[in-house]
Amino acid sequence: MPLDTSTYSLALLRLDGRRWNELRRMHAQISTQAAADGSSYLEMGNTKVICTVSGPSEGRRGGAGGGGSGGGDANASVQVEVGIAGFSGVDRKRRGRGDKRISEMQMAITNAFSDSLFTHLYPHSTILITLHVLSQDGSLLAACLNAATLALIDAGVPMSDYIVACTSGSTSSYSSNDEAADPLLDLNGLEEQELPFLTVGTLGAGEKVSVLVMESRVQVERLEGMLAVGVDGCKQVREILDSVVRRHGKRILESVVT
Repeated sequence: MPLDTSTYSLALLRLDGRRWNELRRMHAQISTQAAADGSSYLEMGNTKVICTVSGPSEGRRGGAGGGGSGGGDANASVQVEVGIAGFSGVDRKRRGRGDKRISEMQMAITNAFSDSLFTHLYPHSTILITLHVLSQDGSLLAACLNAATLALIDAGVPMSDYIVACTSGSTSSYSSNDEAADPLLDLNGLEEQELPFLTVGTLGAGEKVSVLVMESRVQVERLEGMLAVGVDGCKQVREILDSVVRRHGKRILESVVT
């Protein structure tokens, strides 16, 4: 069933009641699993992800199907494993380790954190990031990146700054060739199925783009507006994640004092 976009121009509201530049509800927690070196739980709308971090630990040779990257023995190797539950999506499809989409996500996450983490401080070691997707409703890669950032902070792995991500799209599809199409922020699952979109990740509160993934076709004239909206959304996401980290740190300090 095609997506009804008639409300965009009439009420300037989307199907879920948000305006074009509004994020969905975001909820996050740190240290959700005591057995892991670092862990987090994150919700972006109805997309729910659990992340655990192991390491830095003694390096292992040859990852078990996960994306891995490192600069040899001089730097730590960053490995990512993504598991998508069969009940997480509408299609109830169970994806194996060799799934192309999972492999691309693992590689994108690995490349992003290999550049931002201070891997030179941990030679001959491995940092393993494990992501479990419990529910999918759009912005899956962005949610995984945000959850991994929180888990790495919880594990105490030094990094240059937060890697935060979100999606942005356009109100019109490529085939319609609508020049008056407007950008949208933080697309849900239904919007991603019908509209062109991209996932953008930035480093810190600035505008340095560290991740940019786009798998749909769009007129080049719309790309600049979509990217600008996505970068602005990343700044909002960073404020949310930073508040989560600060609240967690405050609770730890209070428990130590008392």
